[in-house]
Amino acid sequence: MTVQSRLYQALQTTALGTVLALSIASAAHAALGGSSATVANDQIRMNATRATHSDTGYTVHEMTLPRGTLVREYVAPSGVVFGVAWQGPSMPDLQGLLGAYTGEASAGVKAFREAHGGIGPVSVQTTDFVMSAGGHMGHYVGHAYLPAALPAGVTAQDIQ
Repeated sequence: MTVQSRLYQALQTTALGTVLALSIASAAHAALGGSSATVANDQIRMNATRATHSDTGYTVHEMTLPRGTLVREYVAPSGVVFGVAWQGPSMPDLQGLLGAYTGEASAGVKAFREAHGGIGPVSVQTTDFVMSAGGHMGHYVGHAYLPAALPAGVTAQDIQ
């Protein structure tokens, strides 16, 4: 085996290990549709401070990221994260927040941009996923939620 083929094999192994590590790490996030049991992991992953408060029919975990962005994760009494929202000077890790809905969000944003142009706020709405995002450098806002997972008495306007 040549040095080049050994180097190529080592790079492939490293790349595969990185992909597996990222997959495992993302499974631990309290992403949209996931379990509230891992909200503390999100706090650690985002290096954020966290406060929790309860409202009628749900609990909100508010995390402040080091650069000042506020992320809210909305958790139903069943323990499911049914909504997320963000606002602040930098974008949070949306892949971590949206979890299994990242692909749906990406496809929706692409379709929205093709239909409405390449800049400005974005709105994505399917039967099982809703997301709105916008802002500009230094001030980003957005929210995403699962309509079917909204607890009784909770509306989309509650997720902000």
